Amino acid sequence: MPAFAELFIGGLMSGLVVGLSALAITLIFGIARFPNAATGDVMTAGAYTALSVAALTDSVIIGGLFGAITGAALAILAYLLVFRKLSGRSSVTNLLASIGIAFFLRAVIGLGFGHQQQVFQLPLERPWRILDVRLQPADLNLVIVAVIALSVVFLILYATPIGRCMRAVADDPGLAKVSGISPSRIMIALWALAGSVSAVAGVMYGIKTVVTPEMGWDMLLPAFAAAILGGIGNPVGAICAGILLGTLQEVATPLVGFTYKIAISFFVLLLVLLVRPRGLFGQIEGVR
Repeated sequence: MPAFAELFIGGLMSGLVVGLSALAITLIFGIARFPNAATGDVMTAGAYTALSVAALTDSVIIGGLFGAITGAALAILAYLLVFRKLSGRSSVTNLLASIGIAFFLRAVIGLGFGHQQQVFQLPLERPWRILDVRLQPADLNLVIVAVIALSVVFLILYATPIGRCMRAVADDPGLAKVSGISPSRIMIALWALAGSVSAVAGVMYGIKTVVTPEMGWDMLLPAFAAAILGGIGNPVGAICAGILLGTLQEVATPLVGFTYKIAISFFVLLLVLLVRPRGLFGQIEGVR
């Protein structure tokens, strides 16, 4: 029972990472209307930035902040240099462009940092024991980071003028433009928000495991599966589905093994597309 409880807790941690990356995907899809395959590699860039800054400043918090800034900056650059020029093109065109950006980022990261595994240098802390279940203090810190990140995102979406404009553009782009909402300003804010969320997810994943150039790409399938399971375009659904999927993967590890637990994401993705393409949390829609 303690072993199962520890797997469940580890699954919640993985689920928060999957949920944050799925949230970044669903934010872009809700307004830009295409699945952004570069989300995973923005995660990786954020993790490497945090790792480098943390090594210089001896502070993971400062490193994480710089990682989030890097994610936002990369996302804005991708929009300004690529996706703005592809505005009005098909979703397939934008998807292929995002795959190209993903490969480019991964190649640059590999050249700059190498392909060996790297880890965050964290202080050693004795785990807490509750009813023979071990709880790592670092896990609690990561949960706090995830809660803060989610709180900021949802406050921006539902309690600020820029968030209301984002939801207006998602509901009816034509009417929003007639109403005086600047599409360019909204898109820059959207990409900055999605990029920073992706980077935070990458930093969390890097702290929990290891940092490699392929780490974000490996997380892309679970993130897409969670976004679709939650009803792509639904931010709350993306988080809930990410936590559910991450927990299922970790709990199933003793049955399928560490290497093949990713197959659960593929199975869920296939099942949802076949049985309920609108996801578990409603119909496919824009960010609302």
